[in-house]
Amino acid sequence: MVELSTVDEGALERTLNEWTSKGWNLDGVQFAMRESSKRPAMAFVFFTREGEAAQHDEAGARERLQRLSETGSPTARLAAEYGSHADEQSQTVVPFVHPLSAHERLARLAGLDEPEAREEGLTLEPEE
Repeated sequence: MVELSTVDEGALERTLNEWTSKGWNLDGVQFAMRESSKRPAMAFVFFTREGEAAQHDEAGARERLQRLSETGSPTARLAAEYGSHADEQSQTVVPFVHPLSAHERLARLAGLDEPEAREEGLTLEPEE
């Protein structure tokens, strides 16, 4: 799967040309839309190719997901390592702004200003 944050004819064409030249076959395209616009906010381009089926490793997948939930993605870790940098002329340190969570990112893509608060421990009383 290839994620495109710029969705236009050129980006789609470049992606298709790049991956089909590597032996991948186009399987489909899904668009993420905003309510406020008819233009897609993102596109997900799916490719497949023949080969040996991947081995199902449920324990390994759970372990990787647990590690990601505790430490964040590798990109977030790299960003945290290089999070603060000094402006060479003023010697002011600019703090790193942490990336959005997946929930916040999806909420913004959906056009919501703020993500809905998660409801925990909600108990509904039966109607009398």
